[in-house]
Amino acid sequence: MLNRRAALAALAGTASLALTVSACGKESEGSSQSRSEGGTVGIAMPTQSSERWLADGKSVVGGLKKRGYKTKLVYGNDDPKAQLSQIGTLIEQGVDALIIAAIDAKSLNGVLQRASDARIPVISYDRLILGTGNVDYYVSFDNEMVGRIEANYIIEKLGLEKGKGPFNIELFAGSPDDNNTKYFFNGSMALLQPFLDSKQLVVPSRQTGLGQLTTPRWDGPTAQKRMSGLLTRWYVGRTLDAVLSPYDGISRGVLSALEAQGYGSAGKPLPIVTGQDAELPSVKSIIAGRQSQTVYKDVRVLAGAAAWMVDDILRGRATRINDRFSYNDGVKDVPAYLLQPQSIDKTNYEVLVRDGYYTAEELT
Repeated sequence: MLNRRAALAALAGTASLALTVSACGKESEGSSQSRSEGGTVGIAMPTQSSERWLADGKSVVGGLKKRGYKTKLVYGNDDPKAQLSQIGTLIEQGVDALIIAAIDAKSLNGVLQRASDARIPVISYDRLILGTGNVDYYVSFDNEMVGRIEANYIIEKLGLEKGKGPFNIELFAGSPDDNNTKYFFNGSMALLQPFLDSKQLVVPSRQTGLGQLTTPRWDGPTAQKRMSGLLTRWYVGRTLDAVLSPYDGISRGVLSALEAQGYGSAGKPLPIVTGQDAELPSVKSIIAGRQSQTVYKDVRVLAGAAAWMVDDILRGRATRINDRFSYNDGVKDVPAYLLQPQSIDKTNYEVLVRDGYYTAEELT
């Protein structure tokens, strides 16, 4: 097995202000041969029911194979206990590193202690694992920026900075067991709260606290049920103008509820509905004039970052980080490498084709 480095040493930042961390470790007998041949990396993804996570798994495997590594990819299918067992099995099989997108961010402390005891480095992928000192790095998109992008879209489209309003809005948030949820929500509310305070934005349901807004497992049907209830109770004689939705699957559930109650007709247009992940059904929905916007996060780039980070660690090279203090897992600040997301709507969705993320045929 390739050795986990014993200590991390911060190096100077580059001209781009990126920080660098040294990954060094004592080599065990035979590890030089392992490094030259490439080791085996365990990859634990949350679910196969999401197009996004299927793409992540495929991209991470591809990025590692290009660097000469074997891979073991598992999906927990939204079952925290199943993912816990899968990670334990990967450790028993002697993988050289772990890349984990957690289902339940707080449930992995015990199994990650086993990884640490086995000197297996751990990269928290997209979702920060909480409550453990045994996560070495975090790689993700700037989650707070995702929320700001979604909120800014609503602000611009409603003309709030021009003094327009009042408008009715309802708020949705991600899964309560996903640490990203609070970052998306905090980013959104940093921009929306002043307009709520000024009454340019009004939440008729008065559901504005994060605990009232979460959607377990980011589940579309759960969001659809909640949206239907909100419309039935609070929108008799009112029109909904905007929905802050943090994820495309939630957005599609919201849209189904809206259309079931007459939205989308000439006399009752759909509200602004945001989203995240640029999933193919939602991009098609945007082109068709249903969903308003999504946040494009090129998971190929994210997967590539995870792959070169693993390669750096296992080969004892310095690896890049660009955020040292923003992501605390409850035990320590986890060094992070963050990527920047991009807003997509009907005016610029062609960027997805130019990037090769989708083909033009897929979007028709």
